Amino acid sequence: MKLVEAAAVILVAFVVAPAVRGLWVDLPSTGTKCVSEELHNHVVVLGDYHSFFGQNDDVNYTVSPSISVKVTSPYGNNLYHQEKVSYGQFSFTATETGSYTACFTVDGEQHGGKTVTVGIDWKTGISAKDWDSVAKKEKIEGLELELKKLEGIVQAIRDNMNYMMSREMDMREVSETANSRVARFSIMSLGICIVTSVSQSLYLRRYFRKKKLI
Repeated sequence: MKLVEAAAVILVAFVVAPAVRGLWVDLPSTGTKCVSEELHNHVVVLGDYHSFFGQNDDVNYTVSPSISVKVTSPYGNNLYHQEKVSYGQFSFTATETGSYTACFTVDGEQHGGKTVTVGIDWKTGISAKDWDSVAKKEKIEGLELELKKLEGIVQAIRDNMNYMMSREMDMREVSETANSRVARFSIMSLGICIVTSVSQSLYLRRYFRKKKLI
């Protein structure tokens, strides 16, 4: 039983890992730096962030510089906005298909030219779910909990496949429409070329006959 449970845990970790992004971003002293991810509808996103001075400026990470954080949807809707913070968490469920962006800006100029770095833990889909709350609510643990996670992963994979299939159909329709337009344009261009050639031939023939060259 323990072997099966361990295998389930490994499988969950292997499948969920791609949906978790941990990265460090060095912020410019002026301006904004952003990270983004392409999402489709109904995807849950959970992001944790914290700011600190670069390793060369603050080896012990004893100071947390203040930053501004703004998360926007593909159509520019504000999903999260905080100013003068050094850490925090944002979460949302995607309601629009497209690129969701999180932007980070250093507050003021009080950092003395030191490099400000932001650590970001970006989770999407099944990896963003609070499994501890699920376990307490449904009173499950161990192998049963891991199987519950696997069920969620299978559902997430199915949703992603459905999304990819719908995207493929949309792209196929766009491609077919573009191909038909190109075909019509090519036929029209060929017709114009033929008409122009015949007109030029008739004009030249009439001109040469008028000049008694033929």
